Amino acid sequence: MTDAQKTAADTTLRATGDSPPDPRPAPVPLLEPREGIPPVTATDEALAELVAAFAAGTGPVAVDAERASGYRYGQRAYLVQLRREGAGSVLIDPVGCPDLSALGEAIGDAEWVLHAATQDLPCLRDIGMVPTRLFDTELAGRLAGFARVGLGAMVENVLGFALEKGHSAVDWSTRPLPEPWLRYAALDVELLVDLRDALEEELRRQGKLEWARQEFAAIAAAPPPPPRKDPWRRTSGMHKVRRRRQMAVVRELWTARDQVAQRRDVSPGKVLGDAAIVEAALNLPPNSHALAALPGFGHRMGRRQLEQWQAAVDRARALAENELPQPGQPLNGPPPPRAWADKDPVAAARLSAARAAVTALAESLNLPQENLITPDTVRRLCWEPPAEPSRESVAEVLSGHGARPWQIEQVTPILTEALLTDGD
Repeated sequence: MTDAQKTAADTTLRATGDSPPDPRPAPVPLLEPREGIPPVTATDEALAELVAAFAAGTGPVAVDAERASGYRYGQRAYLVQLRREGAGSVLIDPVGCPDLSALGEAIGDAEWVLHAATQDLPCLRDIGMVPTRLFDTELAGRLAGFARVGLGAMVENVLGFALEKGHSAVDWSTRPLPEPWLRYAALDVELLVDLRDALEEELRRQGKLEWARQEFAAIAAAPPPPPRKDPWRRTSGMHKVRRRRQMAVVRELWTARDQVAQRRDVSPGKVLGDAAIVEAALNLPPNSHALAALPGFGHRMGRRQLEQWQAAVDRARALAENELPQPGQPLNGPPPPRAWADKDPVAAARLSAARAAVTALAESLNLPQENLITPDTVRRLCWEPPAEPSRESVAEVLSGHGARPWQIEQVTPILTEALLTDGD
């Protein structure tokens, strides 16, 4: 048993709704990895040795990845950390070793332990690492009812150790990586398997372990998400833009900015801010001189840059009416709930009853509502219910929307009852 496991055995797990336990000792600062900071693997030769060591290791594999969000274009991994019994902890530079498929195959049959797995899986997939089984410690914490599910909070609450979290938002594309960053990265996987073991025991105690297993299996089996349709519509401040010509300006500027950011490999926000795009859309400047007077296009911007952005504005100004974007995205599903009372008062009553029932059940089960059943699934069911609502027909609809068996078992009775609400 590791020191962390001993500490966890002596630590009362605090989940939402539990009575506060007796005062506990202050968390123990975790300052160094138990075998020291591992060297960064950046060559094929070193990677081959590492692959052999992890293939010979035993038990689950702790996995984490660091990206350079806010600094670089896209979400690629700039550091990968792993730990496994018998192999220790390792740090891998995906810039020097861009293909980790051999490592992924070496540990493919093992259970991967990640925190907030859906954040890291896309960048791991891009370098050839795809798990067949996983345990998500953040999701486990949610299902167990913990109020704070960040890695630092979970390690402290469950294991009694304090992780230093000061480097989470740094530019991980920096080379060479500073030693304090490497220490931080190694510590992120130091106790991940210990945390997994303690959370598994807590989920078993609460009767939720099978629920968690179904959730983890769904994450592992999920295909990569499709490209987002009209991503320019997610520009911050877009709610201020009402006219179609203005929307066209947002679209043209967003597209031009994205092309520049991708070519320079920098975050789009570092090329041109969303606020500047919205200002240009609202004002429709006729020339680069007028554009330069707007917030976000100040004196620091060179003439070529101003001309580049003005060209995008001019393209939008020149579009024919039938080429302008429509005010809203085509609806794929029910309308916004605020419109239900006017469009279909009976459906609005169903939704109100369903939401109240889900809220009450989630509270009684001590887990977040969105983990019990997604709000989108509830809306779709209430907007287009089965012709004859019954537990069987409701369960079939829920399954069709991707609900897991444990979710269907829990919510089918209350949602079936809610569908019978007529608003009277």
